[in-house]
Amino acid sequence: MLSGCSSFRSTKITTADQLYDRAKQDLDNRDFAFAIKNLELLEARFPFSNATRQAQLDMLYAYYENGDRENVIDQADQFIRENPTHPRVDYAYYMKGLANFDPDRNFIERWFRVDLSKRPPENSRTAFQAFQLLIQRFPDSQYAADARQRMIFLRNRLANYEVYVARYYFNRGAYIAALNRCKYAIENYDGAPVIKEALEISRDAYQQLNMQDLADKTSSVLALNFPAK
Repeated sequence: MLSGCSSFRSTKITTADQLYDRAKQDLDNRDFAFAIKNLELLEARFPFSNATRQAQLDMLYAYYENGDRENVIDQADQFIRENPTHPRVDYAYYMKGLANFDPDRNFIERWFRVDLSKRPPENSRTAFQAFQLLIQRFPDSQYAADARQRMIFLRNRLANYEVYVARYYFNRGAYIAALNRCKYAIENYDGAPVIKEALEISRDAYQQLNMQDLADKTSSVLALNFPAK
């Protein structure tokens, strides 16, 4: 069986369409490793064919399903750079965002519900920016709705980390550093639930610095946006 399968895969292919059909067959069978090999071979042998353009997009999916996030990002960047007006370039932005969407959260962390706010958001900013570009440039894209939902999660994740660091600085008396972190969170992640705490830390930091006017202004903003129930 193995030798039969091997000889089938090595069947001589003479056109770009034939090679693409073979790769598509592999994708349909979820044989992503072979799909990648055939798609990469197609790109190398027929770099200017129409099939190759589609193959470059299919490679994003194959790399992603094969767990090769770095190649997804590299391939997406290359496609965006070389095909800025392609009708499906929105897919490249989406896949770049997806590849960066919290890839470092492993099974153990999910099982034990590790608090992500304490971890540096190494990939989250890149994912947020990719989804943001997708929505700004292609608001009617079929991927826009999912991208928006992921952006909400990422916005909250990024805001939580900034406020976590601000709280750390505040508790150690580094009030200016705490204020800077809170200011960044408020200006960049408006709407995140943790913004209330960012304002509270800012108010308290101003009070510790004897800047009562700014503490009062922050209290007013806090009361206006988060009225007491």
